[in-house]
Amino acid sequence: MDRLKQIESFVAVATKGSLTAAAQAAEVAPAVIGRRIDALEERLGVKLLVRTTRRITLTHEGSAFLEDCQRILSDIANAEASVTAGGVKASGHLRITAPAGFGRRHVATLVPGFLAQHPDVSLSLNLSDRVVDIVNEGFDVAVRVGDMPDSSLVSVRLADNRRLCVAAPGYLARAGMPATPTDLARHQCLTLSSDASQTRGWAFTVDGEVQHLRPGGRLDCSDGQVLHAWCLQGLGIAWRSTWEVEADLASGALVALLDDFASPPNGIYAVVPQRKHLPLRVRLWIDFLKHSYGDPMYWRKGAPGTGESGR
Repeated sequence: MDRLKQIESFVAVATKGSLTAAAQAAEVAPAVIGRRIDALEERLGVKLLVRTTRRITLTHEGSAFLEDCQRILSDIANAEASVTAGGVKASGHLRITAPAGFGRRHVATLVPGFLAQHPDVSLSLNLSDRVVDIVNEGFDVAVRVGDMPDSSLVSVRLADNRRLCVAAPGYLARAGMPATPTDLARHQCLTLSSDASQTRGWAFTVDGEVQHLRPGGRLDCSDGQVLHAWCLQGLGIAWRSTWEVEADLASGALVALLDDFASPPNGIYAVVPQRKHLPLRVRLWIDFLKHSYGDPMYWRKGAPGTGESGR
């Protein structure tokens, strides 16, 4: 308890700029705040604040420590709010973006259940296959499928995902079965034309290393759902996620190709601008997705309200 009080007092002094203001907020004497800061600095063995008669400034160590302390206090407040009956409820507006195909099946279908649990939250869902700039466009969280590039954004892995080559039996009867990834050059491949998607090409494991190919064909489209439909119609080979085609594989409508060259699984992620000071509604939405996707029966039975199975 003493440690927590010391941290709370340090954060209050650092953010309010004076012992007096921090003391007024805590309804204690300024001397009490001063003793807590002294005890904290003595325990840590570093100077956190430089105090003069006119102002209080943070040392280099104090600035770094302040960020961690603010995160800790925020986490404690959110943890208490999430379990305390009658505690602070999630509220406000939540802005989410997700890929169009995955978002229709596995994000939009979960929204009603989330809102039923949190009636004080409103929500906007943007579905787009371009990589949305969540910082500049004002989104709270993005759901993304695939490898995460290095960036300043913070990602939380929600589930595993695989991509694989698939084709309809009718197409394979006409064009034959590719034996290696290089054979795709002789086939009609259905590719995404969006600049934001699959920029590195289709991934395969060859001689223990992941290699990327950029196959071509007569057809491309910026909408993955259209590529899926074309593939079912026998127009060519597509590189699709298991969440999209698993039911077709089970029914025989599509056949998996080049399994011996399958690339390692990638992931399904929640992406936020920063980890610190996440609103409770954002934290609860990410937890809701993780809990839903973490249930194996979710993928076997299909997303709520779709009548479909498949990951």
